[in-house]
Amino acid sequence: MYPITLAQASTIIDVALKKGHELKLKPLVCVVLDAGGHMVAYKREDKSAILRFEICFAKAYGSLGMGFGSRGLFERAQKNMLFVSAAEVVAQGRIMPVPGGVLLLNAEGNVCGAVGISGDTSDNDEACAIAGIEAAGLKYDTGAGRG
Repeated sequence: MYPITLAQASTIIDVALKKGHELKLKPLVCVVLDAGGHMVAYKREDKSAILRFEICFAKAYGSLGMGFGSRGLFERAQKNMLFVSAAEVVAQGRIMPVPGGVLLLNAEGNVCGAVGISGDTSDNDEACAIAGIEAAGLKYDTGAGRG
């Protein structure tokens, strides 16, 4: 396994939330999971809706489970919803097939975790995740083109 540090996770979250403020987005929640799906860090902005944690967690967890970012699940759902529905059952609901779940990759391209963000549009959630990941010096996989 290729661990993500608490310092990296904190940077990802703090920069992602800052990006959300700059873009004047709705309140965001952000979680960073390690490669085994365990939470490393999480923040919830004031006035966030109550299901946002479950949504952001499912975006990150589903990305880890599938091996690519949740945009890929979104694209796959457009073509084969039966597969995505079955995957949601297998994952006990811990898959969210919309953008905002992004795999974290180290310098060698190995998966070291995932970020999930929820609160605004899925595209905006994903943009904030990318900003945080880049600030932490990591690479990423949104799943684009994987459908």
